[in-house]
Amino acid sequence: MATVTGSAGPATESTPVALPRRGGPSVMTLRQDRWWIQPLVTFSILFAFVVYVTWAGFQNRNYYVGVAGHPYLISPLYSPCIAHSCVSGSTIRGFHLSWWSFSPALLILIIPGGFRVTCYYYRRSYYRAFWWSPPSCAVQDHHSKYTGETRFPLILQNTHRYFFYLAFLVNIILTYDAIVAFTSPGGNFVVSIGTLVLVVNAALLWLYTLSCHACRHLCGGHVRKFSDHPIRQRLWKITTPLNARHMQFAWASLIVVALTDVYVRLVASGAISDVKLF
Repeated sequence: MATVTGSAGPATESTPVALPRRGGPSVMTLRQDRWWIQPLVTFSILFAFVVYVTWAGFQNRNYYVGVAGHPYLISPLYSPCIAHSCVSGSTIRGFHLSWWSFSPALLILIIPGGFRVTCYYYRRSYYRAFWWSPPSCAVQDHHSKYTGETRFPLILQNTHRYFFYLAFLVNIILTYDAIVAFTSPGGNFVVSIGTLVLVVNAALLWLYTLSCHACRHLCGGHVRKFSDHPIRQRLWKITTPLNARHMQFAWASLIVVALTDVYVRLVASGAISDVKLF
């Protein structure tokens, strides 16, 4: 039987032994593995995404393609394009806000940005990667006081459910954009790399939104007996396995949104041509 030797002599595994304390308040962690890799990767991806989206949002050009035989392609960062400065043809049935003449992305990104910032998964990610609260399991928190999400600004995290409703509407518009992309300016049906990019982007955004904890709670929350609510039970059973993969959908949709904007921007600027498949 394994024993632990203390000052009072040998003891069995079941006998508590007073071992000398290692570390203290000044010791960040006793972990020997490379625990810092995950928060570093998370920080790098999120920081790069924020920098790129901020840059793209202020460009106010090369976000729409609808001429010279190309399908109608619009960047998800600029859709729905409702600003007065929108490129002709990029608005939905000509609707626009006459009082907003700045980049339309600065207006639209409030919704998906707010939805992701208040997302339960992203909270954990950037709390660890940016605020080190804590940076990883069994690693010292770099904040001397913990107040949770009960004070400003973190109390604004409670708006997540409302951003979910708005993001749901934005997804409908992005789906419409993907469908329209199958029609060329001449009215002919066409499939190109660009149309497939918009379809994949819309699909991943739907998976990310429907796998959200707020969506799962909307379907099955506050229900005492599922037998009395068969429709909500069915919806809850659909969203539950999606919720288990919420992390994967969150990262995939984040990266694809940026890549979709890059592709549309390259086509709109003339750097590349949108390859038509048929």
